[in-house]
Amino acid sequence: MKKHHSIQEFKAINKTIVTIGTYDGVHLGHQKILHKIAEQANQLNYESVVLTFFPHPRMVLGKDTTIKLLNTLEEKEKFIAATGIDHLIIQKFDEAFSNLSAVDFVKRVLVDQLNIGKIIIGYDHKFGKGRTADIHDLTQFGKQFGFEVEQISAEEIGSITVSSTKVRNSLLDGNIALANQFLGQPYEFSGKIVEGKKIGRTIDFPTANIEISETYKLLPKNGVYIVTALIQNKNMQGMMNIGTNPTIGENMQSIEVHFFNFNQDIYNQNITIQIIEKIREEAKFDSILDLQIQLIKDKQYCQKFFENQQ
Repeated sequence: MKKHHSIQEFKAINKTIVTIGTYDGVHLGHQKILHKIAEQANQLNYESVVLTFFPHPRMVLGKDTTIKLLNTLEEKEKFIAATGIDHLIIQKFDEAFSNLSAVDFVKRVLVDQLNIGKIIIGYDHKFGKGRTADIHDLTQFGKQFGFEVEQISAEEIGSITVSSTKVRNSLLDGNIALANQFLGQPYEFSGKIVEGKKIGRTIDFPTANIEISETYKLLPKNGVYIVTALIQNKNMQGMMNIGTNPTIGENMQSIEVHFFNFNQDIYNQNITIQIIEKIREEAKFDSILDLQIQLIKDKQYCQKFFENQQ
C-alpha cells in the first residue's frame, strides 16, 4: 500500500474506487468495507483508495482538542494496509478544506485529482461545506461526472453492530475483552521506554515505564491489565498498570509494564503493547508490603491465564 500525505500527492494511473472516512480503530465493520473495496478494485481493474483526514474534523470544526482517537496515523496505516487497499491518502483537514462546497469537492478532488470510477460510502455520509450534501446529492454528481455510487445500507451497517464509539466506550469502561472483540485483534499502543523512579525494583517488580508521544491516543481506564509485547524479536508476556500509583502518593498518570522472566536494559527503545484483558481496578494499599502481596497475586493470575491459552 502506498501512503500519500495529501490529495495533491496522489496520481492515479487507472480509475479508482474510493471510500472516505476517519476509519478510527479500523474495527471489524471497517475491515468488512475495506475488504469489499479491495475485492471490487481487483474485479474492475481499478486502484483502491481510502481518503481520510488529520487532524480529526471534530478537532477543527468543533474545536474539540481533547478528543481521543483509537489509532495513531502509523497504526491506521498498518491496519488499512492489512486489508489489501492500494492507496491511503491522509489529507490535512483545516478550515480551508472544510469550506469546499460539495460540487467543488466532487469535481476538484474526486474527479480531477482521484480519477474516480466508483465510490462506496455509508448511508449517513455527509460532505461539502457545512456537511449539507448527502448520498442523494452524491448520486446526482455521479450521474453528472460519470462515476458509480454504492451505498452501504443502514441494514448492512446494523448487521455489523460495530462502531468506533462502541470500541471507545468499551475501553473507557475497562472492558478490554469487548473492545478486542469489536476490533478483531488486541487493542494496542506504542511508546518509548523511559526511566522511572525504579520503585518496582525495590519490591522485586521492575517495570518498563512507557511514554506515549501522541497525546491524542486513547488509553483504557486506569487499572491492571494482562499484556503482550514484542521485545528484541521475542514475544513477551506481562502485566501493566495504568494509573497514578496512589499507594506511593503520586498523582501523575503513568504506564508501567512488568514483563515476566525478563531483566534486560531496554531504555529508549520503542515498544508496542497489546492489551489482552483487564484484571482489576487500580487500588490504594495501606503499605508497600500490601502492594507487593497484591502484585504477586496479579502475576500468578496472569501467568495462569497465559498457561490456559496454550
